[in-house]
Amino acid sequence: MNNLKPITILLADDDADDRLLAREALAESRLANDLRVVEDGEQLMDYLYRRGPYSNDNAPRPGLILLDLNMPRKDGREALSEIKADNNLRGIPIIVLTTSKAEEDIYRTYDLGVNSFITKPVTFEGLVQVMKVLGRYWFEIVELPTGKPPA
Repeated sequence: MNNLKPITILLADDDADDRLLAREALAESRLANDLRVVEDGEQLMDYLYRRGPYSNDNAPRPGLILLDLNMPRKDGREALSEIKADNNLRGIPIIVLTTSKAEEDIYRTYDLGVNSFITKPVTFEGLVQVMKVLGRYWFEIVELPTGKPPA
């Protein structure tokens, strides 16, 4: 994987422990990517629209979003709906990574345009395995768009 171009991964999760575990699992799975973190749906949208603290160049366009559904202020479902409704953002692949196993959430997020729905593993080893599989699929097999879509 060392010959791959790193992409920015944007993790949206309100749980500090889950953010730390995801960061460690990505490192353990040897994904050489730039991980950025936001804590809720409002921060996610601010990041994507480069508002507030993200208005400078410290908010590169993500190549992949890992999205928790249950967050304060604006939950993942609302943020997902907003992202997929925006012509400039809808092409960013989004993977729901959540504790929810509710069928309603699975159906609804796919209806909104999510690329994958993954229930968070309960162990760190399980999370590392998920990150390895995600890394192999999204960074070695799939061709991802780079930059903004053509006008």
